[in-house]
Amino acid sequence: MTFDLTKILRPHILNLVPYSSARDEYTGKEGVFLDANENPYLSVNGQHWNRYPDPYQWTIKEKLAPIKGVRPLQIFLGNGSDEPIDLLVRATCTPQKDTMLLMPPTYGMYQVSADINDVPVVRVPLTPDFQIDTEKVLAGITPQTKIVWVCSPNNPSGNLLQRDAIIKILNNFSGLVVVDEAYIDFADEPSFVTELDHFPNLVVLQTFSKAWGLASLRLGICFASEEIIKVLNKIKPPYNLSGATQQLLLEALDHVETKNSMVSHILAERERLRTNLATLPLVQKIYPSDSNFLLVQFEDAVPVMKYLLEEKIIVRDRSKVILCEGCLRLTVGTAEENKILVDALKAFAILA
Repeated sequence: MTFDLTKILRPHILNLVPYSSARDEYTGKEGVFLDANENPYLSVNGQHWNRYPDPYQWTIKEKLAPIKGVRPLQIFLGNGSDEPIDLLVRATCTPQKDTMLLMPPTYGMYQVSADINDVPVVRVPLTPDFQIDTEKVLAGITPQTKIVWVCSPNNPSGNLLQRDAIIKILNNFSGLVVVDEAYIDFADEPSFVTELDHFPNLVVLQTFSKAWGLASLRLGICFASEEIIKVLNKIKPPYNLSGATQQLLLEALDHVETKNSMVSHILAERERLRTNLATLPLVQKIYPSDSNFLLVQFEDAVPVMKYLLEEKIIVRDRSKVILCEGCLRLTVGTAEENKILVDALKAFAILA
């Protein structure tokens, strides 16, 4: 199916004149900077926080591109993945007119962004084994549908969604297909960034919050065609990533092996945690996971959740979410943290 970005963008976005910052006019690092009304003095520990940061983070993108196997112009960096999620909605969906398609259970921010922007949502639930019901998804698409959201590995179920199903949607939908890969580093399957040059309507989201251990920095990545990235750059705030954030990220990108080591430890702990949970009578089912968490079904999740909170063990109650009845989502912690969790569940079983 032919994809034409100009036909899915909101009309005023096509002609929008973006804010032009001082750093748009001069991108060099040397010179006498009298263009941005900055304080000329160093204010904290002799570091240069007094100057505005690179609004397009080119140094980071040039360093990140070969790691991800993409071109720098195919990268947008945002304040968490939430920023590109919101920008994609605002760029394409006219309030109260256009729609988005979600496949619950899924990441809740898609719905929140739709609600904030007053965009109606079509919901096509995943199958009971948390896979895409492809025919129902395609049937749910209308001329008003601008975005189909795909979370893979899925949150809260933890599993990869079938690649063939995602490709079928890409081939049969003229709007954006956004594949959110926040947990892809924990999966065996290659990222959809390898498909960017094959599908002009494909957008891939990733994050530095999970595998990279940088959740506090709030860093999301959006990969897409250069055409789509230009639109996001046009409508984003001028300096959406702070200089401190950019500096810390550049340092982290020098240590890919550290990230890989953390992922290996988490995967080993995930399987150890799965084995230990499987021995507990109160655990009814542990769902397959390609992420850094396990979705676990209990006989009655509510009192389990209450007991864990009393023990200051914080997990996520998903028992009221569609297809997740009786389930808690358990993040894989350190070996010590996982032992504390399992011991607490054993103690609860005795008390119950």
